[in-house]
Amino acid sequence: MKSLAAIALWLILSSTANAHGFLKYVDHKGVAYGLWQLFSDPYYSPLPLRYDRTILDNGPVVGMTGPNITCNNGGNNPLDVGTIEVAAGDTLRLVWDQWGSSHSGPVMTYMAKCTPNCASFKGDTGSPWFKIDQFAYDASKTPPWGSDYLARQGAWWKVTIPPTLSAGEYLLRHEILGLHVASTVNGAQFYPSCVHLKVTGGGGANPNGVALPGAYNPNDTGGRCYNREPIYHTDDYTSYHKDHNTRHYEPYDDNFDTDKHHYEQAGH
Repeated sequence: MKSLAAIALWLILSSTANAHGFLKYVDHKGVAYGLWQLFSDPYYSPLPLRYDRTILDNGPVVGMTGPNITCNNGGNNPLDVGTIEVAAGDTLRLVWDQWGSSHSGPVMTYMAKCTPNCASFKGDTGSPWFKIDQFAYDASKTPPWGSDYLARQGAWWKVTIPPTLSAGEYLLRHEILGLHVASTVNGAQFYPSCVHLKVTGGGGANPNGVALPGAYNPNDTGGRCYNREPIYHTDDYTSYHKDHNTRHYEPYDDNFDTDKHHYEQAGH
């Protein structure tokens, strides 16, 4: 139960934090798996079951070489996190609480195989991260930036688990990269979230990966943007798909409303 004071604090915090965003839930086959609600969950006792790693706030990770780049500001704690079971080849809908189109930039999704399991794996050493999905900049699309397309849809994104991926436990790291102040070193703003998955079926694919921290270099011009020009060079980073700049572009779905759509809640 939450106290009245906690509810009042939550209302104040949520009303003043509308410029940024975080993942709210994962929809898998009509079931909504709730993710950490930073403005309300800390005030519950006991804490509700969530399927991602706790984040501290909805602000960006500033500084791409520090430990927070792995799974956001919050300590990257792997304990007491639920696991979503999916089959290789399944599609997930990743729903944000909100997103403003003023923070234009790429939308990217990485995965990392948890060794030996996600309850003890942090993904902050070695090179375990491989990219399964990306929409950077495509001048032929309207809007051309991935994050603006996400906002236009109502703040959601779809990704497909690679069908040949080997079975096991994985972290799914979904992020928006805001480039609105990236003309300066370390100005790029990262908004990552790490969700726990158990992948079944699949094949024998174990893609090579990159390090996080390590993949992003603040002195690389591929990590900057001046006057919103499309100079974010995705070839610098390992990708599961070879078409680095764009993803499979799906038509705008104006029939999906995250506020009105009804889901069966996982665990209820």
